[in-house]
Parts: sequence; structure tokens; C-alpha cells
Amino acid sequence: MREARAFTEAELLPHADRFDAEGALPRAFIAQLSDRGWLGAALSTRWGGGGLDAPTWGRLHGDVGRACGSTRSLLTVQTLVGLALERWAPEPLKARYLPALARGELLAAFALSEPSAGSDVQGLEARARPHGDGYVLDGVKRWISFGQIAHLFLVFARLEGGMAAFLVEGSSPGLTREPITGLLGVRATQLAELRLNGCFVPASHRVGGGDLPFSPVAATALDVGRYSVAWGCVGQAEACLAASMAHARTRRQFGKPLLEHELVARKLTDMLTDTRAARLLCQEAGAKRKARAPDSESATMMAKYFASTAASRISADAVQLHGASGCIQGSRVERHFRDARIMEIIEGSTQMQQVMIARHCALDDLEGDES
Repeated sequence: MREARAFTEAELLPHADRFDAEGALPRAFIAQLSDRGWLGAALSTRWGGGGLDAPTWGRLHGDVGRACGSTRSLLTVQTLVGLALERWAPEPLKARYLPALARGELLAAFALSEPSAGSDVQGLEARARPHGDGYVLDGVKRWISFGQIAHLFLVFARLEGGMAAFLVEGSSPGLTREPITGLLGVRATQLAELRLNGCFVPASHRVGGGDLPFSPVAATALDVGRYSVAWGCVGQAEACLAASMAHARTRRQFGKPLLEHELVARKLTDMLTDTRAARLLCQEAGAKRKARAPDSESATMMAKYFASTAASRISADAVQLHGASGCIQGSRVERHFRDARIMEIIEGSTQMQQVMIARHCALDDLEGDES
């Protein structure tokens, strides 16, 4: 992973502020990620992916997140769609699309959120109805990361009272996209609103069977997304901590370096401890995912919850320690501060994580302690 850190520091970090200001990742840079195999790093070698285990690709996402949250988001959506297809798609669909996804020749996007349904997936209004040898989709999807440039969309819609998933090509008739700009953070994620108006999808492009109230395809994808976001937040926290330590050592106030002021030292101690704790939770989640432990999902939820809230605290403290210089657009701590606020919302908001952890994870931990 030293090679990954070296690449992000040399080829990504110097350009991340520009990507943020321009609101896009250049195609040439995305091609660099493809050439390195990072867009398919977690996919099985059967499909041409890197076959990295969960701890290794998690650390990769952490290294990328340390430099640029938008770039880490690209890896996230590509990974979560690819792994969801690998688990749930029929074999012909896997053979057709997974090799191209692994090579980065095709970019994927995850189309779940809607204007009236974000965390409340039971409120989805998009509809699918059988038609001939396939389905017709109608509805609106919003806040779709890289929706402006994606070649494939994993779209979720209501079908006969349940929820179903479909793989929709970006060039499909009846699918249009509208760019969304002005986002607070991760501004280079090229968000889009998708409009499905009589969009026909072949039956072979349905992913996963059954008409359940909540799609297991969505559950798989969101679980992968939470793990990636958690590691990305660790990277953000580390970047803010490093910048703050360097600033505190060199900036003098009242006749001595900031580091020698007790309140500053206390703040830095909290930042350091939170960063270390977030990394340890991500490492634990990665180990459980690699071992396919039954509580890996709950470990991932807790890692995402703690890491995202820690990144918000740490980035806010970093701006505070930098003073006016931390408030200037283009300041890395300012960019991480904006990006960190988004991390508490995507892949399940902080409040949703609190509800889910209390309901589904606490009992597992208590039972584990007793054993």
C-alpha cells in the first residue's frame, strides 16, 4: 500500500483542489485509476479484477480519501455496484459487464435515492411494470454520484408491491440525466438527476430475484458503500490531523508555538485519539468482512458511524486551529471540512446509523461479551 500512498500524494493530492473547484474528475485522471486497476480492485480475478481482500481495498480507499473525497467516491460507487452484481446478477449479465467494470472501461452508478426517498427506501416511488420480454421503468432518481458520466446504472424500483433492481445502460431510450451542481462537499462527484420515462429494460437485466420489501441487492451495495466511506473518513481525519500538527508546531502565538498552548494540545489529543479509534474500528470491520463473520455488517455500521462523525469533528477542529487561513477556499482542511459533512449523510445518515446500531447490533455485542 506504500505504492498507493505514493501515487495519491504525487498524482492526486496536487490536483484535488482543482478537481473540487471545477466540479469534475478529468477523464485522463480516471483513465490513470483504471490503468492502476483501482476501479476493479475488489472484484474477483475471475472477472479481471484485482481480487483484493476487504482489509486491503479498505486501506486503498483510505489512502485515496486522505487526498480527495471525490475520487474515493468514484471508487466507492464502482466497487459497490460491481460487488452487488458479482453476488446477485445472473451469470450472462456478469459475463457481459463485470470484465469491463473491472478494467474501468465502463463506469457504474448506484441509483437508489429519490426526491422523496433517501434513507427511507420504503418510500421509493419509481415503478417497474412487466412489458413484453422485459420491464418498463418510470420515476426520478436524485443525488446520483457520477450520474453525469456513468455508462451503467443499478436502478431500484417498485415492482408488484416489492422492490426490484435492474441494470440500465446509460444510453437506454427513456433515460435522461440532468447535472446537479452547487453541492457543499465532494464537488467533483458529478451528481445527476435521472429521469426514467417509459425506459425499457430487458428481463435479463434484472438483478436478484424475488419481490421483497427491501432488496438484498441494495443491502449488499449499501454495506460495501459504508465500509468504503468509513475508510475514506479515516483518510480525511489523518489528513486534517497531519495538517493541524504541522501548523501547531510552526505557528507562534503569544510568544510560543500553538502546540505549547494547553487548550491546543488538548484539542490535538482528541483529534489523534479519534483518528486512531476510527482506524481501529475500520480494521476490525475489515477483518470480520474477510472472515465472513456473521457480525461483519454491524461492525461496518459502527465503523462508518464513528469514522464519519470523527471526521466531522476533526475537520472542524482543523479549521479552528488554522484560523482565518483554514477558512479560505482551496485550503485542504476547508475542503475536508466540507467533504466530511457529506460523509455523515451518504450511505445511511448518522441518525439512521444510530437507530440501526441500537436495534440490530447492540444485542450481538452483548451476546459476544457474555461468551
